[in-house]
Amino acid sequence: MSTPPKVLFVCVSNRGKSVMAEHLTPTVTDRITPSSAGTSAKIGGQVNELSAQVLAEVGADVAGHEPRQLTDELMRAADLVVVVGTAGVTPPEGVALEVWKTDEPSTRGIDGVERMRLIRDDITARIRVLADRITG
Repeated sequence: MSTPPKVLFVCVSNRGKSVMAEHLTPTVTDRITPSSAGTSAKIGGQVNELSAQVLAEVGADVAGHEPRQLTDELMRAADLVVVVGTAGVTPPEGVALEVWKTDEPSTRGIDGVERMRLIRDDITARIRVLADRITG
């Protein structure tokens, strides 16, 4: 059996969308090895409280997650880097990158836990498609 592809999910803070993608992946598929980082991660920060809440609703546990700063080394170690949202990322040469322009319910006046559930569900659907596409 081959090793699952390593996917590095990236957002700005590594406290919200990229964390959601990393921790949702095992609830969706075992065909991807996920990790996450942020372009402006605050070391010692905590996962966004509402993100953690909506992840727990689907059995994803973020206890112990600490924001991690994006580096070229992290990107080179991944088979694919996925930007979740609006983080600006310039990958090193040879690193595969794709950008998910995820749903942002706040632009429609939807906030709080309802916003986070919609983001969670959008990311979950994208993970399913990604797993099928990159693992056949």
